[in-house]
Amino acid sequence: MKKWFAVIGDPIAQSKSPHMHNAWYMEAGVDAAYIPVHVKPEHLEQAVASFKLLGTSGWNVTIPHKQTIIPFLDELDELAEKMGAVNTVVRTAEGKLKGYNTDGAGFVRSLEEAVGTIHRDEPLLLIGAGGAARGIAFALQQAGYTKITIANRTVAKAQAIIDEMQAGRAISMQEAESTLHTFKIFVQTTPAGMTTGDFDLPFSLEKFPTGAIAADIVYNPLMTPFLLAAEEKGAKIVNGLGMFVHQGAIAYEHWLGSSPNTNAMIAHLTEQLGGK
Repeated sequence: MKKWFAVIGDPIAQSKSPHMHNAWYMEAGVDAAYIPVHVKPEHLEQAVASFKLLGTSGWNVTIPHKQTIIPFLDELDELAEKMGAVNTVVRTAEGKLKGYNTDGAGFVRSLEEAVGTIHRDEPLLLIGAGGAARGIAFALQQAGYTKITIANRTVAKAQAIIDEMQAGRAISMQEAESTLHTFKIFVQTTPAGMTTGDFDLPFSLEKFPTGAIAADIVYNPLMTPFLLAAEEKGAKIVNGLGMFVHQGAIAYEHWLGSSPNTNAMIAHLTEQLGGK
């Protein structure tokens, strides 16, 4: 029987996930389809019940449902439970709905694909303390990164993540700006640079160290103001497209038990978004 998968969100028309997953199914000869489904917050519970009734094998979850979907699932993966957010739902062989979060692990795969694993003991600055930063922080810690600092405008939000991790430290944006030269890896997780967001940098990069690694989770545009400014300082650049593709690949692995071709997809989407 043909498998079917979906992505739910509000809005959802902008998602590139259907294009990506359907291309992977075609390439692998998998008899499956992946569709976008617009779900308003007030219809989330009914949508989950409908998916279960109609026999979906799994689905992805995007804004604004990543937290609110949890009460409607049967169980959570350990990382999703720590993060308090789900972006992938798997229907198990027993018919249960299990929630995972592949965002953080997708980021770590993307980062290490670009720069290797040799930087895990280097000082790392995570910029922002929202849901994405939270997932990335836990995934970095799980992967063995030992020197994580989180900078946020509201330091208490960054401190809350640090307290849960029981490691690292929280600082203000002002302190981050004055101590930039002490970090080797920078991970920008705020909406700064999104095509629909705020183009202001979180802080001045005047003290940005030469030869550092600069990553941004935004993939449209591929080169955000943060990455452009860091590149001018001689940084190794990691854009957000790899995270997007790898988080999708991990969901694919949960659903189908095999790995899709991520390199070809990154190249294809890079060209589609006007990059090289």
